[in-house]
Amino acid sequence: MSLLRRLYRLLMPFYRIAMRLVRGLTVGVRIMVFDDQGRVLLIEHSYTPGWHLPGGGVERGESAEASAGRELEEEAGIRPVGRMTLLSIHDNVRTFRGDHVLLYRLDRWTPTPATARGEILRRDWFDPRDLPAGTTDGTRRRLAEVLDGTPPDLFW
Repeated sequence: MSLLRRLYRLLMPFYRIAMRLVRGLTVGVRIMVFDDQGRVLLIEHSYTPGWHLPGGGVERGESAEASAGRELEEEAGIRPVGRMTLLSIHDNVRTFRGDHVLLYRLDRWTPTPATARGEILRRDWFDPRDLPAGTTDGTRRRLAEVLDGTPPDLFW
């Protein structure tokens, strides 16, 4: 395990405590990005295991959709073209009490240099019906909901 990943894992509980003290509710975004071949973009963070949809926390004074666009540029080198579609809202109580995740879909985008430094280990495109080992359960559930048309679960 890399030093950076160990450091993130060590500091994450303290970060969550700090967020709880300054915010009663936290909001995050995840974005389902598809390419022209129907593949979905997944990323692997340096601080938490598994493949995830790109995304992150909404900052104070930032709209959820602006946050989604910022996270895509930072983590994935993706700049949205037009508006994203809000698909669903999920309670993320299993990970962090008081946290909610807004799920967006993006089909039109243009590449741009990714600006995250050290946060992202890998980013790649995958067939949504043949996801890599280590894809998180939440990511798998959200993709199944969108592709199969089942109602979204209330919980991430």
